[in-house]
Amino acid sequence: MTRAPATPATRLPSLTGLRWIAALLVFAFHVGTMRIVAEPGVGAALGRAFALGLSGVEFFFILSGFVLVWSYRDGEPRRTFLRRRLAKIYPNHLVTFALALAVASWFADPVAPWAAIGNLLLVQAWIPLDGYFYSVNNVSWSLSCELAFYLCLPLVLPWLRRARAGALWAVVVAVPLLILALWPAQLLVPEESRWWFTQIFPVTRSLEFWMGAAAAELLRRGRWRGPNLAAASLLFVATWVVATQWIRAEFWAALLAAAYLLVITAAADADVRGRRTPWRSRAMVWLGEVSFAFYLVHVLVMMTVLRLTGDWGTGLRGWWGPLAVLGLLLLNLLLAAALHHGVEMPMMRRLGPPRRARPAPSVPAPRPAPAGPVAAPATSARSVEYAGRPDPG
Repeated sequence: MTRAPATPATRLPSLTGLRWIAALLVFAFHVGTMRIVAEPGVGAALGRAFALGLSGVEFFFILSGFVLVWSYRDGEPRRTFLRRRLAKIYPNHLVTFALALAVASWFADPVAPWAAIGNLLLVQAWIPLDGYFYSVNNVSWSLSCELAFYLCLPLVLPWLRRARAGALWAVVVAVPLLILALWPAQLLVPEESRWWFTQIFPVTRSLEFWMGAAAAELLRRGRWRGPNLAAASLLFVATWVVATQWIRAEFWAALLAAAYLLVITAAADADVRGRRTPWRSRAMVWLGEVSFAFYLVHVLVMMTVLRLTGDWGTGLRGWWGPLAVLGLLLLNLLLAAALHHGVEMPMMRRLGPPRRARPAPSVPAPRPAPAGPVAAPATSARSVEYAGRPDPG
């Protein structure tokens, strides 16, 4: 059981480190789907081990909801919040969008103009047409979902702040069940749109975001109850292994949503308590900071390199396959670091709202001491001790 500590934490570095784990899961999934490793045994083992790597995006969405609610500045104008979030995602998106168009031009790949416009404006996830939601830099569909979440959060947050703990717990419990219900629900949409409905549609994917948001509010109040980080990590590994080997596709997304949330809240609680975690080292935090750029470039870089070398669709045999995977990982990391430090951070400083120092909380004047001994009131400071987190960046 986790309980709120007496001293609040101002940052959650472990959650920054966990972003890198989510990015690696997606990278490993695409390594398998692109069949970079041609050796049947090794390729099959990689594919089996990371078949669920697609759920790394699910991890991102839950983490995003948690971090944004935890760090949201109460009283901040909606326009300021949106400006901050757009300054975070749009510069990287524009750069990778332009690079993807340049690569498409180099290989003479056709690009539908309306699909490109939808991608540029980050509305492509709302369009259930093949060639639209995966257009240009195809991983940017998730940014389209994130933008929708950003627009909704300032409207929903007042309810989250006022909601009873029972209502927040209802959200946490209901989301995995709703994810599970998507599989029969998809039969209500045309067959050609079912992948879009379950995997891309922003309304569908918002379930994971709001699950993380509700959990953050519970932890913020000191009302979260869950396993510690060691137990949550063991549960996650066990869930991953079981889901990979024996769980049907329609069940693993719901199970992993719960497993991811337990790890996220346990890591956040450890940060609040000031405890060490594997994810808050300087290296892991840096990797987490560049993970957004890594996610945006990794598919574009891998596809481009494999097409230039003539290995697209065939893979590499022997040790060349694993070496190519390692080389692509390092190349993507190098380019992500350049994008993060050369574009993302400078543009956030230039385009984001100016950061103002927070005023020190006012201290009420002391009351005169009572004439006789009076029992201390049995109230708790938990409801306010987590308020007012600075933006984790």
